[in-house]
Amino acid sequence: MRNHDKIYLNGQWVAPGGSETIEVYNAATEEVMGSVPAATAEDADKAVKAARAAFPGWSATSREHRAELLTKVHEGIVARTDEIAETVTGEVGMPLKLSKMIQAGNPALQFKQAAGLLSSFDFEETIGNTRVLREPIGVAVCITPWNFPLNQVGVKVSPALAAGCTVVLKPSEVAPLSVYILADIIDQAGFPDGVFNMVTGLGPVVGEPMAAHPETDMVSFTGSTAAGRRVSEVAAGTVKRVSLELGGKSAAIILDDADLAKAVKGAVAACFLNSGQTCVAQTRMLVPEGSYEEAKRLVAEAVGGWTVGDPMVEGTRLGPVASKTQWERVEGYIQKGIDEGAELVLGGTGKPDGLDRGYFVRPTVFGRVDPDATIAQNEIFGPVLSILTYTDDDDAIAIANNSIYGLSGGVWSSDEDHAMDVARRLRTGMVDINGGRFNPEAPFGGYKQSGNGREWGRFGLEEFLETKAIQL
Repeated sequence: MRNHDKIYLNGQWVAPGGSETIEVYNAATEEVMGSVPAATAEDADKAVKAARAAFPGWSATSREHRAELLTKVHEGIVARTDEIAETVTGEVGMPLKLSKMIQAGNPALQFKQAAGLLSSFDFEETIGNTRVLREPIGVAVCITPWNFPLNQVGVKVSPALAAGCTVVLKPSEVAPLSVYILADIIDQAGFPDGVFNMVTGLGPVVGEPMAAHPETDMVSFTGSTAAGRRVSEVAAGTVKRVSLELGGKSAAIILDDADLAKAVKGAVAACFLNSGQTCVAQTRMLVPEGSYEEAKRLVAEAVGGWTVGDPMVEGTRLGPVASKTQWERVEGYIQKGIDEGAELVLGGTGKPDGLDRGYFVRPTVFGRVDPDATIAQNEIFGPVLSILTYTDDDDAIAIANNSIYGLSGGVWSSDEDHAMDVARRLRTGMVDINGGRFNPEAPFGGYKQSGNGREWGRFGLEEFLETKAIQL
C-alpha cells in the first residue's frame, strides 16, 4: 500500500486543505493499492502563487545550474527504475518488462535530454539590427494523463524546468502514485522552493482553477479531446498559451506492394502496445480489398501471440486496462461494433477465460469495418483493432484522413518512395514508414482535434519559451 496524505507545495510536503482522499486501484487485481489527497481549489491557488514567487529567481539561474539539477533528477529516476516500473504496472497494467523500458526509461531519458539541450540550444540570435531572445514563458501548469503517467509528466516538466519556467503539476487521479516518486527525487535534488509544485485531485476541482488562474502563463495538457476543449475554454479568459496533446484514431496503411505478413505483425503491435491505451495506437488497419482474407488470417495469427495475463509475470504481452471505467468503455465499444454489423474476427465482449479478476479485455479484431462506423471513428483506448479495405492509394488516403483526429499513422510498402508519397498526403503530425522506430529528438504532436504544440527534443523546449525582439 502506498498511501499519501500530503501534496508538494513551495519545496515542502504539506497537508492539503481538505480531508478527502482518492483511492488508486491495481488494474490486475481490482484491489486498492494506495491513495492520494483530493486537494482543493485553495491548494491549487497556493501552488500557483508559490510558482509565481519562485519564477524571477529561477528564470535568472544559469543554464549550467539548471542542467546540473536536471541531471540529478535523471540519476534519481534511474536509481529507482524498478520501484517506478512496478508502481506503474500496478496502476496501468502495462507488463513489467515494458514498464521498465518505457514507463521508467522514458522519464529518465527526458530529464537527461533536457539537461543536454541546455548546452546546445540557442536562446539568442541576431537578425539584422535585432537581438531575438527566447525567454521562459513563466508559470507552467502541467496536467497529465493516466496511460503513461510518469512519461507524460517528464515530457512536460523537464523542458519546462530547463527553459527556466516554474511548474505546477496536476497528475491524473487514476495513476498518481509514480509521480510521488518523482516529486521525492526532485525534492532531494535541491531545486529552489516553489520551482516545482504538485497537487493531486480531480480536474474540475484543481485542474480548472490552475488553467484559469490569472498568475499562470501556460497550460500543457495531455488527455482526451473533450477534456482538452474544456482546458482551452477556461484558459481563454486570460489568453494564455495552451499546448494540447489529445486523442487519436491512427491508421496503418498497408500498400499493395508491402510485405503483408511483416506489415500485419507490425501494425498489430502498433495497436496493442499498453493494451491499446496509447494515443498513437494504430487502431485502423487499411488493406487492399484483394488482400483482405489473407490479412485477416495473418492478423488472427499475430494476435494469438499476444499473451493476456498478469502484467507482473514474465511472458505476458497484454495486461489489463487501467480501471473499471475504462473496461466498461472498451466493452461498450466492442458491443457497438457487433451491433453495427462489423465482422467479428476474434475476441468480443467479456473477460478472457481464467481472468475473472482484474480489468482484462479480450483482444478483439473486427473485419470489413465501414469507415464511418463508430469503432472506426471513435478513440476506444483498448486492445481493439478494425480492419478496413480500400481500392487504390487515393481511396486509402481518403479513408485514413476521414477522422477528426490527426495524431499518427503508419505506411507499409516495399518501395520507400511510394510510402513517402502516401505519408506526405496524410493529415497527421507523425507517420511511421515500415515500422520506423521512435525518435526522442523528433517532434511529437498532432493535427486537427489531436491538439496543437509539440513535445520531445528541442521542439518540446520551445513550447515553454516566449520570443522577445530587441531593436539595436
